[in-house]
Amino acid sequence: MPEVVFSVDQARSMRDQDVPGHNRWHPDIPPAATVRPGAEIRLESREWMDGQVGNNDSANDIRDLNLNVNHMLSGPIAVEGAEPGDLLVVDVLDIGPVPQETGDIAGQGWGYTGVFDRHNGGGFLTDRFPDAYKAIWDFRGQTASSRHIPGVRFTGITHPGLLGTAPSADMLARWNAREQALIDTDPDRVPPLAMPPEPRDVLAGTLTGADLERVGREGARTIPPRENGGNQDIKNFSRGSRVFFPVFVPGALLSGGDLHFSQGDGEITFCGAIEMGGFVDLGIDLIKGGMEKYGVTTNPVFLPGNVEPRYDEFISFIGISVDHETDTNAFTDATLAYRNACLNAIEYLGRFGYTGEQAYLLLCAAPIDGRLSGVVDIPNACCSLYLPTAIFDFDVRPSAEGPRRADRGQCAVTS
Repeated sequence: MPEVVFSVDQARSMRDQDVPGHNRWHPDIPPAATVRPGAEIRLESREWMDGQVGNNDSANDIRDLNLNVNHMLSGPIAVEGAEPGDLLVVDVLDIGPVPQETGDIAGQGWGYTGVFDRHNGGGFLTDRFPDAYKAIWDFRGQTASSRHIPGVRFTGITHPGLLGTAPSADMLARWNAREQALIDTDPDRVPPLAMPPEPRDVLAGTLTGADLERVGREGARTIPPRENGGNQDIKNFSRGSRVFFPVFVPGALLSGGDLHFSQGDGEITFCGAIEMGGFVDLGIDLIKGGMEKYGVTTNPVFLPGNVEPRYDEFISFIGISVDHETDTNAFTDATLAYRNACLNAIEYLGRFGYTGEQAYLLLCAAPIDGRLSGVVDIPNACCSLYLPTAIFDFDVRPSAEGPRRADRGQCAVTS
């Protein structure tokens, strides 16, 4: 087994670990460990919300989540010899949930998918689904099933939702300035356009006192992906992947977490995928001067792994860049097109007895493929969503007989 360079006691909060992790991006967060190029290491990880969500049939915990704590990241890990301008080479060797089969902690035999309340982050379809909902998924080997979305079982593409290097002080300042400028265009929007630095509930490794307060004032939230990688939520970033991260600070300062048992393209509910605690094994190396050599200056590049579910039959849903409620055209808007593809899939699944909330949660957790199909045929962009047919225990394909509707219950809701 690779050397455990960041260990986690899953029964304790990340704040109470012998070596705490962090939940903000800042170059001054001290490394939890230092490794050499060529090392193979293991990071143990808390579930991203640090245990706020329980294995139960109520979505009140999703509704009431304290977003200030996320993401609970393991690290930073310093790499000897890494300098600004290098590329940090990271191989995903293995990844999995918490080793125990049963327990009260996400990752011990179960995980969850949630829809965020509109006033607490929202999601991709928050105008259609403004309230909080939840589905609990039970793990059996590589497969997941849910009492909240019956009739479905699938193999997950387990992956870290978040891996990234630390920003430089200059880069951090630019992030905060441009995101604040975006917020200023509509400061009262619900949900907000972005989330600025937040001093409350900040965690920055072993920093305390004035240093911790400064990280709270300056540290960037870990919610969006940025130039350092971060919360990219790429489902094919699984075993066998190799990622080339730009290095912006001495030592690179690699951190990771937000482990997912499975996810569909887009992670559309925001509290999406199937969230869990667990471990990720990484191989570490460097390409000196790699940013200039390969022109990798604004975002990482990666080679996808070759481990994924073997689904070869799909039912696909198409969306175009038209607001059908107002019959208004947008110009090659791929986000609107993918939104419509998702809504079309949800409407279709409703004919088989699923509620809209169940279908929404399913599209976030199952290994769907989202594709940018066309962006040149003005004025309409075209996106498509590929849903594997084999994940259902009934025939979901259209036929002359019509859909076989059944009572499929409901996901967890708020009270």
